[in-house]
Amino acid sequence: MVSDTANLSDVPVRAGEDASDAIGADIRLLGRLLGDAIEQTDGRAVYELIEQVRQLAVDARRSGRSAVDEIRDALAQHPLDRQILVVRALDWLSLLANTAEDVHLERRRRDLGDQSGPPRPGSIEAVLERVAAAGVGADALVAAVESLQVSPVITAHPTEVRRKTVLEVLDEVTDLLDELDQRRRDPAAVTRIERDLSVCVLLLWQTALLRLSKLRVRDEINEAIRYYDTSLFDVIPDLTADLATCVASATQGRLVDTSGTITMGSWIGGDRDGNPFVTADVVRSATGRHVETALAHHLAALHGLSRRLSMTDRLITPNADVMALAAASGDDSPFRADEPYRRALRGMHARLHGFARLVLDPAVEVPGPAPIGDSLPYADLSELVVDLDHVLVSLHGHGAGLIADTIVEPVRRSVAIFGAHLCGLDLRQNSAVHEEVLADLFSCAGICDDYERLAESDRVELLTAELSTPRVLRHPGAELRDRTLSELAILEAAADAVRRVGRRIVPHYVISMAHDLSDVLEVAVLLKEVGLVTTARGTQRAQSLLDIVPLFETIDDLQRSPGVLRSMLTDPVYGGIVRSRDNRQEVMVGYSDSNKDGGYLCSQWSLSEAQATLAAVARESGVKLRFFHGRGGTVGRGGGPAYQAILALPSGTVDGSIRLTEQGEIVAAKYSNRAMARRNLETLVAATLESTLLHGLGSNGAPDHVDPLDADTMSELSALAFDAYRALVYGDDRFVAFFRAITPTNEIATLNVGSRPASRTTSGAIEDLRAIPWVFGWTQCRLMIPAWFGVGSAVERYVGIDGAAADVRLARLSRMYTDWPFFRSAIDNMGMVLAKSDIEIARRYADVLVEDDSMRTDIFGAITDEHARTLSWHRRITGAASPLADNPLLARSLRNRYPYLDPLHVMQVDLLRRYRDGDDDELVVRGIQLSINAIATGLRNSG
Repeated sequence: MVSDTANLSDVPVRAGEDASDAIGADIRLLGRLLGDAIEQTDGRAVYELIEQVRQLAVDARRSGRSAVDEIRDALAQHPLDRQILVVRALDWLSLLANTAEDVHLERRRRDLGDQSGPPRPGSIEAVLERVAAAGVGADALVAAVESLQVSPVITAHPTEVRRKTVLEVLDEVTDLLDELDQRRRDPAAVTRIERDLSVCVLLLWQTALLRLSKLRVRDEINEAIRYYDTSLFDVIPDLTADLATCVASATQGRLVDTSGTITMGSWIGGDRDGNPFVTADVVRSATGRHVETALAHHLAALHGLSRRLSMTDRLITPNADVMALAAASGDDSPFRADEPYRRALRGMHARLHGFARLVLDPAVEVPGPAPIGDSLPYADLSELVVDLDHVLVSLHGHGAGLIADTIVEPVRRSVAIFGAHLCGLDLRQNSAVHEEVLADLFSCAGICDDYERLAESDRVELLTAELSTPRVLRHPGAELRDRTLSELAILEAAADAVRRVGRRIVPHYVISMAHDLSDVLEVAVLLKEVGLVTTARGTQRAQSLLDIVPLFETIDDLQRSPGVLRSMLTDPVYGGIVRSRDNRQEVMVGYSDSNKDGGYLCSQWSLSEAQATLAAVARESGVKLRFFHGRGGTVGRGGGPAYQAILALPSGTVDGSIRLTEQGEIVAAKYSNRAMARRNLETLVAATLESTLLHGLGSNGAPDHVDPLDADTMSELSALAFDAYRALVYGDDRFVAFFRAITPTNEIATLNVGSRPASRTTSGAIEDLRAIPWVFGWTQCRLMIPAWFGVGSAVERYVGIDGAAADVRLARLSRMYTDWPFFRSAIDNMGMVLAKSDIEIARRYADVLVEDDSMRTDIFGAITDEHARTLSWHRRITGAASPLADNPLLARSLRNRYPYLDPLHVMQVDLLRRYRDGDDDELVVRGIQLSINAIATGLRNSG
């Protein structure tokens, strides 16, 4: 029986808001359908319990009181299996509400785009208008666009809690909601769409939220690849073509090649820092799947073109190049004798098919239909691009330019962008592992028995000498350690992929925890072992087929990084490697670990200072520097609005190129459909172009400088915030125990959401805990201290007591907030997290889960005081009564989801207490896992 009163998703309405707006209508519709699905599957009593709990939370939020006791009392009358259904329902409600919000945002952007007026902020058109208004000439614009490189790098991190099955159904819900908005005046269509939505919601309710088994790295590889079919194969060629069109319009028809503007990257299958499951076989699997996916796409596209381009030479005259391609195609069918384009494309398809047979694993069948004829395989895909260029020129030559531009050019652009590699697979490993492996190799080769005990200068001398000899360290019969053999096997697999497919398949090697020049030289020596680095001999300098990228992660490493870079660029051997890489060096900066190490404000300023100084060091050496930003989804891990974040980077550090990580659930949020992928990638391109042309180098070639007084102020605030944060996290021996008690971090490890362990070692220390579970845990209990703790104390100590001097200092901070993009971005991002944090919910976790009274009183009391202090100073600096005063959409979103979150927190605390008291019943464990999943869903960017 379907309930006619189901209203699980009533959206709280406040004064001045229209309850019938589109997003509210969509959420209410989805909530009603979920209520129907619950009642059909589990009965009226379950539905009524869920609605009772939800309504208690809604009423409590509206009246400003706590509903904890009422919710607990309502649930206590029901068995645990029924309580778990409440958790599932609230999780699905959150996920459906998220979907409706995403559809609404795209709807608003589409509606704004349909209206006359200025271009949408963050769009390519808006940036080009600003560039024109600033007087940037056509030559400068064309040069900037042609050198523009934006590279999002998808990484596997254990915060993506949704299954592929669920994401696919949600994609269908998205399409149906979009169609519903466009056809609301068609009653028959509305009835059909609501029926289809009912099917989707019923499918979701009867589908398991959690995986039965832990993800393997191969599963993560396949999950990342799905985004190419859902969005990236279409969006990237279209967006780069639109960029070229916009530039042509702005420069009286100047043509620019934008096929290299966006290059996707991946860490999945190459990142083995702390992940023992990444092996040589996994590297081969990752590169193999990438190649297979790219070639399948291109083969299908060529086959499609061969069917569509049916023009006859009885009516048109193709050029000589196309006629030669047709003649060499091997297609002698009499039915296509007068169709040169079809024959030419079938020949190109056959050559690509032959290329695929050469580069794919022999056990993998070449995807798609078999070729006609047996043409000579392409040597590489640049030859295919040239052949497609011949087709384009020929089509334009006989009045078929529209066909060329709309049908053939997207295929040509796709081949140029994705090549045979799809995306670049980065390798990553910790510097300590490289040191261990080199020590083993040197010892077995009889060169040095105590490498790990050598001073830095002695290490550099030894490594430099090794890079100047063609010999390899391995020799037949060497008894190497298992780790050494594993690392070398991984490098061999990467080298094999580069030899078969080309440099783009494995373009970077990232060194985690890079501290010194020797950490970089160690990787060069290891790459030499497999032929990816060649030696410096006589006048020939050392060369590398990969970019060697040091990652600076801790506060100390960030502060020391300019000296390390200077030593790299001035080292005769490594300097030659840089010159072999087009005189370009890449450096990665880590947001997560620097935050965990020194707190939010110190991390933000240390990152900014390091980047500005690193860029200056590179300019001194005449080297082009590219930054790789290790950002996460949350503010505590470098997240936040990407457009503002890029514009807030130090002037001169973007310089036309940026790489950044896309992690966890953020990947699905950005790339699960074409509209979101287009918006995200366009934002990155627009911000990078704007930062390069309008916030880059001044007229004298030096970067625009920050006001020295503002920089001094930030340095003082950073030091004060560092002291306050370190005093809490590292200054109290009880803090680790407090963290593990108040957060479900230990229980998070049981979720089957990622292949990688939560900690790099078996140590329980904060230093060894990965930044992802660190942030994820604080998010679950709604404290989120990585994104704000220490800021209030720092500002309070900086401003000082009341008086004229205090007024001047506060006014300075307010001016910095108004005038300085870096400071404004830092304060605004912190405000978003403050709005999501909830001390009263966290107090419930502390009261129930932290058993040591003195520890709870001292540590939670310090957190509570600092939270109030930070909120107060946020208001005084910004002049806004609420952290979300200028972000009404997020404010409303949070109000919409509080009725789902509050009961989840109540249930999670009680389940954790039961589990930790020894109740390891399967239902208790499942309930904890579901609650973790549900809270992450409700808060969205959880890690």
